[in-house]
Order: sequence, then structure tokens, then C-alpha cells
Amino acid sequence: MSESGIEAETHGAHGRSPEGFRIRPAGEKDVRAMAQLLVRLKRLNEEFDPLLKVREDAEEQAVRLFTQGLEEPSSVILVVEGHGTERGKIVGVSRALVRERLFYQPKTEGVILDIYLLPAYRRLHVGEQLLKETVRLLKEKGAGIVTAEFPSQNQIAVRFYAKRGFRPVVATHAKEL
Repeated sequence: MSESGIEAETHGAHGRSPEGFRIRPAGEKDVRAMAQLLVRLKRLNEEFDPLLKVREDAEEQAVRLFTQGLEEPSSVILVVEGHGTERGKIVGVSRALVRERLFYQPKTEGVILDIYLLPAYRRLHVGEQLLKETVRLLKEKGAGIVTAEFPSQNQIAVRFYAKRGFRPVVATHAKEL
């Protein structure tokens, strides 16, 4: 990917091809828009499981998370800019990092922590392109395996990743206290 990002054509239903969208590395100017999208994702997760109740200060936490993440060398944060009348508007985000695997081979893991697209950009191959670019950058940073973390009840995510060759490896179980 060039420093300025990649241009891609999307293909909607019936062969229509809307104007290209753009995937690029996130910058400081994108933090507020990314935070809003991340909160939308977390609210979606809340719909799947009441144990994932979104905090009142979630957007402020997301701003802090992205601000810190942009400074972290092991981090990959990408945004998707819209097309047509939404050209330049942030319509999607991915957040991932490379971390060490203390007990397993390969020793480094690229972890996709969040991927979110506004509903209008789903089923246009935008998410697939965002995933591919995220994985490419994780590999470039040394990841030997890529995993994705998401709520197990989020069937949208389960289907998205399964269709692209991901499978369950670990499980987290919770009990409310």
C-alpha cells in the first residue's frame, strides 16, 4: 500500500460498481470518527450479548485507545473513506496489533481486535479488502499467524471470518457476578 492508501473498486449487487473507496493508515485527524465507529461496533455487540453493556464514557475511551494506538509501533489502524457523496468520510475502521505468543509457534501473532463498516458498505467487498490490507500489514510487522477477537455471539463476525478461512482456536467464557 502506498503511503496515501489504496484505491479499490467495489462491486455491488447486479454488477453495479460504485465509485472507488479508499483504505489508508489512520491519522490523528481520524481519531474522533474512528471512535464513533468503534462505539457503534460495541453497541452492536451489546445487542448480541447483554454482558457487553457499553459504558457511558465509551467514546472517550475509544478516543484514548486510538490516540495511544497511533503511537504504538506494533499497532495497525486503518480507515476506509467512502465513495460518491461520502468521499473522504470515514466509513470503516480496523484495529489490530502484533503481539508475542509466549508458548506457541509461530512466536508472533497479529490480532485483529476490531473491524467495522457502516452498513451501507457491507456486502460490497469493502470489508474483505480492509481485512486483506490489515493482514498484509500485520505480516509486514512480523506476524506469523493472524487471529481475530470478537464476541462469540456476533454471528455477523463469525460468518465473515469463517468465510475467509478463520476458525475458532480459544474461547472465553463469562459469568456475571
